[in-house]
Amino acid sequence: MSEVRDAIARAGRLVVKVGSSALTTAGSGLDVARLDALVDAIADRVARGTQIVLVSSGAIGAGLAPLSLGARPKDLATQQAAASVGQLALAHAYAESFGRYSLTVGQVLLTANDVVHRAHYRNAQRTFSRLLALGAVPVVNENDTVATEEIRFGDNDRLAALVAHLIGAEGLVLLSDVDALYDGDPRSGSTRKITEVTSESDLEGLSVGRSSSGLGTGGMMSKVAAARTAAAAGIPVLIAAAEQARSALGDADVGTAFTHASTRMPARRFWLGYAAGSRGRLWLDDGAVTAVVRHRRSLLAAGIIGVDGDFQAGDVVDLVSPEQVVVARGVVAFDVTELPELIGRSSHELPPEQRREVVHADDLVPLRRRR
Repeated sequence: MSEVRDAIARAGRLVVKVGSSALTTAGSGLDVARLDALVDAIADRVARGTQIVLVSSGAIGAGLAPLSLGARPKDLATQQAAASVGQLALAHAYAESFGRYSLTVGQVLLTANDVVHRAHYRNAQRTFSRLLALGAVPVVNENDTVATEEIRFGDNDRLAALVAHLIGAEGLVLLSDVDALYDGDPRSGSTRKITEVTSESDLEGLSVGRSSSGLGTGGMMSKVAAARTAAAAGIPVLIAAAEQARSALGDADVGTAFTHASTRMPARRFWLGYAAGSRGRLWLDDGAVTAVVRHRRSLLAAGIIGVDGDFQAGDVVDLVSPEQVVVARGVVAFDVTELPELIGRSSHELPPEQRREVVHADDLVPLRRRR
């Protein structure tokens, strides 16, 4: 067994995410038998001493049949209406199913603001900590009833990665209707199953698509992105099929495992790199990219070649390479209106009051190393 699989099998705290397609059907709504099977596997792991937070999609799918909707709606207002009905059905189904094992369920609905803003982030941490200490199983979903296009997480895979870091999870298990990561469409019959992802090179050239069920917003693409996010932050990740939940939460000898970074990323740096919303972009020259990404140095005005966005000092911005790749994120020390006259100039050329880092190294997180 690989180190990642062993870590997940032994973890004392896990986040488990299940997708809409594994719990619902367009015509019938919630599939109670599938939901019960998932709960059976989770309850078995909880009985062995593991604390589990369940991130569950399916609220919108669960609301389709009661509202006589034949397919997932495309407009936001109808999605919100379906979620409003479906969240009640989903929460009730989980409460009843976990009740078979005398386990209490706590529903936690999140929007992007709850992890983007530091105060909300800490409040969410405290809520999860107390629920777990009281022996409850938190069931998390994006709050689709109030989310707007501007603040949505986009998919619950990313939400699960953020929650995993937020609660200090020792592993993340992403369950869907596909049993592993493949190097192409597994329905074609000529693809290769990838059981271990140990580096970025293992993902090069892969063709992974979005959900084909019409019920979810994710798919393998979002799962790989979420797995990379969590693994980079030091969290072991396993992607498997929902029908393999018992094995995934048992010896973890199924699916695709993602090797994680050797050290856990501090909460502030993780928030800065993956949770906080960006208000603009700073375009860097090659020398600045090397200094920021490879040497972890502060960003100075001399290394900036362009500015874009509407931000103020203290906002989070993306740092972009000449190849238009976002290589880092950081807290900017100047307003957007101040920077045009500073960029490209050495510190000794600037007035004394402006001789400071544009983004200090302590407030900067590299996202991708240059080759």
